[in-house]
Amino acid sequence: MIRNWIAVLTQGTDASAGSTLIPFVIMLVVFAAVFYFMIYRPQANQEKKQKALLSSLAIGDSVLTTGGFYGVIIDMVEDQDIIIVEFGNNKNCRIPMKKAAVIEVEKADAK
Repeated sequence: MIRNWIAVLTQGTDASAGSTLIPFVIMLVVFAAVFYFMIYRPQANQEKKQKALLSSLAIGDSVLTTGGFYGVIIDMVEDQDIIIVEFGNNKNCRIPMKKAAVIEVEKADAK
């Protein structure tokens, strides 16, 4: 009889140690889910949209650069990911820049 009580008491001690671990694991899973849905997933979607935007660039498209300049793509160097953009009405203002500097595109045929 005493052995049974000792066994019950020692099981109770192990169960209470395990019960303090369960909320910790649940909290860890909740934090991981929050991190995934609020930080990682939106950033991955934004990167996917940016890659699709950069892959759709073509000569004649009007672009907005990260510097805030509007221009028209007049040439592309595909192997180096460089585009040559003409700014304003001055035909002499042509600047080579990385494709990654483009943040917005308006297709030439959309006009």
